[in-house]
Amino acid sequence: MAVEVRPVETGRELRAFIDLPYRLHASADCWVPPLRTERRLFLSRRFNAYFKHATAQLFVARRGPRVVGRISAQIDRAFNEHQDNTWGMFGFLELEDDPDVMRALLEAGAGWLRARGRDRMVGPMDFTMNDECGVLIEGFDREPMIKQPWHPPYYAELCEGAGLTKAVDLYTWEAYIAGARERLAPAIVELGQRLEADHGIRIRKMSRRNLRRELDVFGETYNEAWKDNWGFVPYSSDDLDHYAQELQLVFDRHWFMVAEKSDSGESVGVCITVPDINQVLKRMQGAILPFGWWHFLRRQKIMTRVRVGFLGVKPEYQHTGVAAALYLENFDMAELTPQKGGEMGWILESNTAINRGMEGIGAKRIKRYRVYERELTPSTQPMA
Repeated sequence: MAVEVRPVETGRELRAFIDLPYRLHASADCWVPPLRTERRLFLSRRFNAYFKHATAQLFVARRGPRVVGRISAQIDRAFNEHQDNTWGMFGFLELEDDPDVMRALLEAGAGWLRARGRDRMVGPMDFTMNDECGVLIEGFDREPMIKQPWHPPYYAELCEGAGLTKAVDLYTWEAYIAGARERLAPAIVELGQRLEADHGIRIRKMSRRNLRRELDVFGETYNEAWKDNWGFVPYSSDDLDHYAQELQLVFDRHWFMVAEKSDSGESVGVCITVPDINQVLKRMQGAILPFGWWHFLRRQKIMTRVRVGFLGVKPEYQHTGVAAALYLENFDMAELTPQKGGEMGWILESNTAINRGMEGIGAKRIKRYRVYERELTPSTQPMA
């Protein structure tokens, strides 16, 4: 039968969109099923702040009655404004090992973006670079951590077979506390330890009670420190509202930290390290009932690893040793908590300084994700 791709318009079609990866990856040991309830909320235009500055269309592919693939196409106005371009994105890519399905999905997404004046299609990203992003091309034997995708090897093969080309690769590094300090150059350790004495900058832990206010500090620092990164889009106040709600579920004061001036309280760097809730979701198998809630209540005993999701320093303070102090604080927290190590990333392949820094602390590169792109020719069709 021919592949038919249709936009998601009904609740039943949305359920088919959400359910597909549970069937595709049911026998994959490394795949971690997300909570179906969380996926519904994330895709909701009412509850996800992404839709304050973006629009999206979901698509499902079928052969007869069988669902064989899915994709999203989205336009982020904040991204286009900041980057001064007319790109569109695609995401939520899941499909059977079938080149015809891949071509049909990409054409549906490209057609939707083309009709809205986009000249390039970039992805996958669900919905942004700070959500699940890229296609896994190295590290298939590793379980994904929080906000990381997992794909079987044929996904990358189908992407490249359909004519998508590489836009950028993203690296993930693994490090554990055992012997970490000993592997650091003594000069780096001293630089971090003397941060407050030499520069008047201290490390402070964030507060759960004031987490939303803390995220204003994070957002201000993030928007300055990451502004030159590929694919960057600044966090808005609405984005931070949404992010604060997400982080409440995994907040651990040991791992959420700010570098700030001792005299003025000005934030100069941030580090948000997140205990890996995926270890809990693996046991919950995509549902709270009948027994998923029990694993969630026991999450502090289950989570033994962390993901360093954000570590950045404002450009004018990058010479002071702030990053070194934040790394040392992470090492100290691993001594105090059940989480003895984990992963750092993603990190852009072009970020030579950070990637060399990872090698310098004895980290091992264990995963690589690829973001693809395709140029879009102008549409002669009216916009739907």
